[in-house]
Amino acid sequence: MEYILDKPLHGTIGTEKYQCTIEWRNGKFISDEPVKAGGKELGPDPNTLLLSSIASCTLITLRMYIDRKGWIIPEIAVNANSYLETIEGKKRCTIDQDVLFKSPVTDEQKIRLQEIAAQCPISKILENGIKVRTFVFRDTDTKVIHYSNEEISVVWRPEFCQHSTRCWTQLPEVFDPKIKKWINPDGAPAERIDQQIRKCPSGALSFINKKNPGS
Repeated sequence: MEYILDKPLHGTIGTEKYQCTIEWRNGKFISDEPVKAGGKELGPDPNTLLLSSIASCTLITLRMYIDRKGWIIPEIAVNANSYLETIEGKKRCTIDQDVLFKSPVTDEQKIRLQEIAAQCPISKILENGIKVRTFVFRDTDTKVIHYSNEEISVVWRPEFCQHSTRCWTQLPEVFDPKIKKWINPDGAPAERIDQQIRKCPSGALSFINKKNPGS
């Protein structure tokens, strides 16, 4: 399992309704709710952010294709919106986007670009289904199991494990849930094991450097 972003998006909120600070790899921006929902509309709301994701992905996909074909289409626009409906007792969201051309484009080109727009990566992700997993880090006292060598000790708190799968999918030479003694502290350099354990979202794994306990 490999995450799409090298560095995860980071969001925080304080007591100010309902301003969220969203930090990404190159800066930060504010997300907020509209005034009618109790916010101050200082930034895009979550629905707008979702629509902007698919709109920008569509535009980028179209621009890549147009440039590759060598077509002269200097500007494209997308209007995006969504609605909810209940079908057989289940809520379903439909996203509509209208592709607009600001210069003459043949019908043949339009039909082809409509097909290409449907292939944008974000569209495919949404159409194939999304599973949202939420983890919470815990650090209270509980049962611990140590997997050690002379240099390090990997500490596992089984009660805290929320099965994110980050450990064994990203460092399988150390973590193997198919066997009873599932952590091999000799499977990778200590620094690499430490880096991986820091990605554990639940607090189930921690790292002790015996030669430098304070590190």
